[in-house]
Amino acid sequence: MKKQFEILETTRQNLLSTVKGLTIDQLNEIPKGFNNNLIWNLGHIVVTQQLLCYGLSDVVMKMDNAMIAKYRKGTKPSDFIGEEEFTFIKKRLVETIEEIQKDIETGLLGKDFKIYPTSYGFTLNSLEDAIIFNNIHEAMHLGYMMALKHAL
Repeated sequence: MKKQFEILETTRQNLLSTVKGLTIDQLNEIPKGFNNNLIWNLGHIVVTQQLLCYGLSDVVMKMDNAMIAKYRKGTKPSDFIGEEEFTFIKKRLVETIEEIQKDIETGLLGKDFKIYPTSYGFTLNSLEDAIIFNNIHEAMHLGYMMALKHAL
Protein backbone atom coordinates (compact mmCIF):
# COMPACT_ATOMS: atom_id res chain seq x y z
CA MET A 1 0.00 0.00 0.00
CA LYS A 2 2.96 2.32 0.51
CA LYS A 3 3.30 2.74 -3.25
CA GLN A 4 -0.40 3.60 -3.56
CA PHE A 5 0.03 6.46 -1.09
CA GLU A 6 3.10 7.70 -2.95
CA ILE A 7 0.98 7.78 -6.11
CA LEU A 8 -1.80 9.59 -4.24
CA GLU A 9 0.58 12.21 -2.90
CA THR A 10 2.20 12.76 -6.30
CA THR A 11 -1.17 13.08 -8.02
CA ARG A 12 -2.37 15.56 -5.40
CA GLN A 13 0.80 17.65 -5.89
CA ASN A 14 0.16 17.64 -9.64
CA LEU A 15 -3.46 18.67 -9.08
CA LEU A 16 -2.38 21.62 -6.96
CA SER A 17 0.29 22.58 -9.50
CA THR A 18 -2.34 22.60 -12.23
CA VAL A 19 -4.36 25.31 -10.48
CA LYS A 20 -1.43 27.30 -9.08
CA GLY A 21 -1.40 30.92 -10.19
CA LEU A 22 -4.92 30.92 -11.63
CA THR A 23 -7.46 33.51 -10.53
CA ILE A 24 -10.65 32.54 -8.72
CA ASP A 25 -12.56 33.56 -11.86
CA GLN A 26 -10.45 31.23 -14.02
CA LEU A 27 -10.96 28.41 -11.52
CA ASN A 28 -14.74 28.90 -11.73
CA GLU A 29 -14.90 29.24 -15.51
CA ILE A 30 -16.58 26.45 -17.44
CA PRO A 31 -15.06 26.50 -20.93
CA LYS A 32 -17.21 25.80 -23.97
CA GLY A 33 -17.60 22.05 -24.44
CA PHE A 34 -17.11 21.25 -20.74
CA ASN A 35 -19.70 20.77 -17.99
CA ASN A 36 -17.63 21.64 -14.93
CA ASN A 37 -14.65 23.70 -13.79
CA LEU A 38 -11.30 23.32 -12.08
CA ILE A 39 -12.55 23.98 -8.54
CA TRP A 40 -15.42 21.51 -8.89
CA ASN A 41 -12.94 18.82 -9.95
CA LEU A 42 -10.79 19.39 -6.86
CA GLY A 43 -13.82 19.25 -4.56
CA HIS A 44 -15.07 16.14 -6.34
CA ILE A 45 -11.72 14.41 -5.85
CA VAL A 46 -11.69 15.01 -2.09
CA VAL A 47 -15.34 13.96 -1.69
CA THR A 48 -14.94 10.84 -3.83
CA GLN A 49 -12.04 9.58 -1.71
CA GLN A 50 -14.21 10.04 1.37
CA LEU A 51 -17.14 8.17 -0.17
CA LEU A 52 -15.01 5.30 -1.50
CA CYS A 53 -12.80 4.75 1.53
CA TYR A 54 -14.86 5.95 4.50
CA GLY A 55 -18.42 5.64 3.20
CA LEU A 56 -17.94 2.10 1.86
CA SER A 57 -16.21 1.18 5.14
CA ASP A 58 -19.30 2.43 7.00
CA VAL A 59 -17.22 5.01 8.86
CA VAL A 60 -18.17 8.66 9.40
CA MET A 61 -16.62 10.76 6.65
CA LYS A 62 -14.27 13.63 7.41
CA MET A 63 -16.21 16.03 5.21
CA ASP A 64 -19.55 17.61 6.01
CA ASN A 65 -22.73 16.54 4.26
CA ALA A 66 -23.10 19.85 2.40
CA MET A 67 -19.69 19.39 0.73
CA ILE A 68 -20.48 15.79 -0.10
CA ALA A 69 -23.81 16.75 -1.65
CA LYS A 70 -22.18 19.57 -3.64
CA TYR A 71 -19.28 17.58 -5.13
CA ARG A 72 -20.37 13.94 -5.28
CA LYS A 73 -20.72 11.98 -8.52
CA GLY A 74 -23.51 13.29 -10.70
CA THR A 75 -23.21 16.91 -9.57
CA LYS A 76 -21.87 19.91 -11.44
CA PRO A 77 -20.99 23.46 -10.42
CA SER A 78 -24.13 25.31 -9.40
CA ASP A 79 -22.71 28.58 -8.13
CA PHE A 80 -19.53 30.62 -7.88
CA ILE A 81 -17.00 29.07 -5.48
CA GLY A 82 -15.10 31.69 -3.51
CA GLU A 83 -11.55 31.89 -2.20
CA GLU A 84 -12.49 30.57 1.25
CA GLU A 85 -13.97 27.34 -0.09
CA PHE A 86 -11.12 26.96 -2.59
CA THR A 87 -8.59 27.29 0.26
CA PHE A 88 -10.52 24.71 2.27
CA ILE A 89 -10.54 22.23 -0.63
CA LYS A 90 -6.79 22.66 -1.21
CA LYS A 91 -6.15 22.10 2.50
CA ARG A 92 -8.27 18.92 2.48
CA LEU A 93 -6.40 17.63 -0.59
CA VAL A 94 -3.23 17.64 1.53
CA GLU A 95 -4.66 16.65 4.93
CA THR A 96 -6.63 13.64 3.75
CA ILE A 97 -3.47 11.85 2.58
CA GLU A 98 -2.10 11.52 6.11
CA GLU A 99 -5.55 11.03 7.65
CA ILE A 100 -6.38 7.99 5.56
CA GLN A 101 -2.99 6.40 6.23
CA LYS A 102 -3.47 6.88 9.97
CA ASP A 103 -7.04 5.55 9.83
CA ILE A 104 -5.83 2.41 8.05
CA GLU A 105 -2.99 1.89 10.54
CA THR A 106 -5.37 2.18 13.50
CA GLY A 107 -7.83 -0.26 11.90
CA LEU A 108 -10.63 2.29 11.55
CA LEU A 109 -11.15 1.58 7.85
CA GLY A 110 -11.90 -1.57 5.89
CA LYS A 111 -13.54 -3.84 8.48
CA ASP A 112 -17.09 -3.70 7.17
CA PHE A 113 -16.39 -2.76 3.56
CA LYS A 114 -19.46 -2.75 1.30
CA ILE A 115 -18.89 -4.18 -2.17
CA TYR A 116 -19.48 -1.48 -4.77
CA PRO A 117 -19.72 -1.80 -8.57
CA THR A 118 -18.30 1.43 -10.04
CA SER A 119 -19.58 3.12 -13.18
CA TYR A 120 -16.06 2.54 -14.52
CA GLY A 121 -16.93 -1.15 -14.79
CA PHE A 122 -14.76 -2.30 -11.88
CA THR A 123 -16.19 -3.72 -8.65
CA LEU A 124 -14.60 -2.65 -5.37
CA ASN A 125 -14.42 -5.65 -3.04
CA SER A 126 -12.13 -4.22 -0.36
CA LEU A 127 -10.60 -1.06 1.01
CA GLU A 128 -7.44 -1.84 -0.95
CA ASP A 129 -9.50 -1.94 -4.16
CA ALA A 130 -11.03 1.42 -3.20
CA ILE A 131 -7.61 3.01 -2.64
CA ILE A 132 -6.26 1.71 -5.95
CA PHE A 133 -9.39 2.77 -7.80
CA ASN A 134 -9.32 6.19 -6.14
CA ASN A 135 -5.83 6.74 -7.57
CA ILE A 136 -7.11 5.88 -11.05
CA HIS A 137 -10.07 8.23 -10.54
CA GLU A 138 -7.82 11.11 -9.43
CA ALA A 139 -5.41 10.60 -12.33
CA MET A 140 -8.35 10.67 -14.74
CA HIS A 141 -9.53 13.97 -13.23
CA LEU A 142 -5.99 15.37 -13.39
CA GLY A 143 -6.02 14.77 -17.14
CA TYR A 144 -9.45 16.35 -17.42
CA MET A 145 -8.24 19.36 -15.43
CA MET A 146 -5.24 19.78 -17.70
CA ALA A 147 -7.63 19.90 -20.67
CA LEU A 148 -9.87 22.39 -18.81
CA LYS A 149 -6.91 24.62 -18.05
CA HIS A 150 -5.78 24.50 -21.67
CA ALA A 151 -9.28 25.55 -22.77
CA LEU A 152 -9.33 28.65 -20.51
